[in-house]
Amino acid sequence: MRRILVVEDEEKIREVIVAYLKKEGFEAHEAAGGESAWSELANQPFDLVLLDLMLPDMNGEELCQKIRTAYPTPIIMLTAKSSVSHRIHGLSVGADDYMVKPFDPQELIARIRTVLRRTNQQELLADRLEYGEGRLMIDSHAKQVFVQHKPISLTPSEYKLLLVMARNSERTFSREELIELVMGFEFDGDSRIIDQHVKNLRQKIEEDPKNPLFIRTVFGAGYRFNGGSL
Repeated sequence: MRRILVVEDEEKIREVIVAYLKKEGFEAHEAAGGESAWSELANQPFDLVLLDLMLPDMNGEELCQKIRTAYPTPIIMLTAKSSVSHRIHGLSVGADDYMVKPFDPQELIARIRTVLRRTNQQELLADRLEYGEGRLMIDSHAKQVFVQHKPISLTPSEYKLLLVMARNSERTFSREELIELVMGFEFDGDSRIIDQHVKNLRQKIEEDPKNPLFIRTVFGAGYRFNGGSL
């Protein structure tokens, strides 16, 4: 069970967040201030920290920097400040994502899951992944992809896109999810860039790019990697 630390001084907001986290299967811990949050982090590991910027005893950005120097734990900032400059500053001091109050708890849960997927290195680790009876092989240690036992050249974004989808075979990803997983939350371009990356990948790994066997389009939803029988 993923363990989340909720650092929020407003009790009602904290209670709502904790209730939603528990409903979604997370183990939720609470801290009303920076000092208590730091004590919680020192006593046990957490998978993610939800960090309010306006704390009574410590600036949230200072706590974020302090956490980042000591722990690899991903951080989502919670704040009433909605300007782009504040968001950029929050990301620059070590936050992985940024939620502006008031927010929909369901959206927060979705953001949490996205950040956890993106920061969980185990999702991107595998000695060797093979599909289509060896027609496609990914060697994650060498960061090399083979088609019909011959190495092919991929850009870093193409490689990460392929690896993320292959490690989550049969799961449908939206363009927005792939943008965050591959390009990062700070990417501010058109999400349709994923379409171009998919097109390029199909040209390199598919026998017939117009009738792809590995990377399937799910109309109205996004893309799915077919790792089963071809």
